[in-house]
Amino acid sequence: MDKDKLIKECENIKPWLIDIRRDLHKTPELSEKEYETKRKIIKYLKNIGIDYIDFKNHNGVIAYIINKNAKQTIAIRADIDALPIKEEIDSSYKSINEGVMHACGHDAHTSILLGACKILYSIKDKLNVNVKFLFQPAEETIGGARFLIKDKCLENPKVDYIFGLHVMPTVNTGTIETKYDTLNASTDTLKISIKGKKAHGAYPENGADALVASAHVITALQSIISRNISPLNSAVLTIGKIYGGEAQNIICDEINMKATLRTLNQETRNFMLNKIKTIIENVSLAFGCSGELDIDEYGYPAVINNKFLVDVVKKNSEKLLGKNKFSMKEKPSLGGEDFSFYTRECEGVFFNLGCRNKEKGIIEQLHTSKFNIDEECLPIGVMMHVANVLYFNNK
Repeated sequence: MDKDKLIKECENIKPWLIDIRRDLHKTPELSEKEYETKRKIIKYLKNIGIDYIDFKNHNGVIAYIINKNAKQTIAIRADIDALPIKEEIDSSYKSINEGVMHACGHDAHTSILLGACKILYSIKDKLNVNVKFLFQPAEETIGGARFLIKDKCLENPKVDYIFGLHVMPTVNTGTIETKYDTLNASTDTLKISIKGKKAHGAYPENGADALVASAHVITALQSIISRNISPLNSAVLTIGKIYGGEAQNIICDEINMKATLRTLNQETRNFMLNKIKTIIENVSLAFGCSGELDIDEYGYPAVINNKFLVDVVKKNSEKLLGKNKFSMKEKPSLGGEDFSFYTRECEGVFFNLGCRNKEKGIIEQLHTSKFNIDEECLPIGVMMHVANVLYFNNK
């Protein structure tokens, strides 16, 4: 399929893409509860006629095109879950599920992947590569990528390369953005527990004050990044929740905290976790308390883009959209993305699809109650997915 035909095909299905996106937008569902979303995805796959696997142990779906003589297998991934946010935009397709909203654009990602299914399936007899389309649940919480990987989504046949995208309201519609190497940070949720001894507030010498110990732990933890991490490196440690204590006249015997850690490489990640643990334990001990660090098992590794695949995305975006429509991102994002689990198993690239349109008033950020997309980005996303697959079809 040449450039002009691909552009035309994607533009022709734009009304269909918009209808699907709005249909999905009306019925957003939280992670691990994407039942209606899954039902709709399967309905659209059946209309296309493509083969698919409906997993019973989670809400993921895989569609596929397998060619007997194919030498390579390409995967494309979209996430399908929504967020616990009350939508504040009035539209004909506003969320009907109170307090739940597609505030991260996963409705757009899913629509775009269905569009790629539709176009690639229409030329399946001309393909000499295998294609897998991964509709993945639970990206926002526990890393649903692991469900699909455990169920062999990257095997039988083995996936050589995987592509993924994210709508991005900081990038204008019609522009593609990515970067070499690290694109997104690793993310870890930390639970900190400090235990002391209860006593009457008038007789503090009889107790061990977990509250005072926690204050010193918090202060000491802030010094890791300023004094133990190079200014040329990046890391974020945010303690966002602290709770404990019973009354103003009782020495607090237990404080619990929750924090998030963001790092850009595994070496820094390991160093930070070890340092955090050491500070919690030893500072607490200095105040007669015990400190404990629990690391949530659902942390995400960093997204590491393959250089060759970044060049493929760059080449296709410049070819289809224009030389000035590709942007090489200067710095990585400290936001997390579970696409990283795929890139640990095979070579992959994740890129941002511009969805901002100031003239239309579409400028709100991800994970906010007024987030929206310029729907003109939908056929562009399809175009990029198809072009990325076809790059290998001609090799």
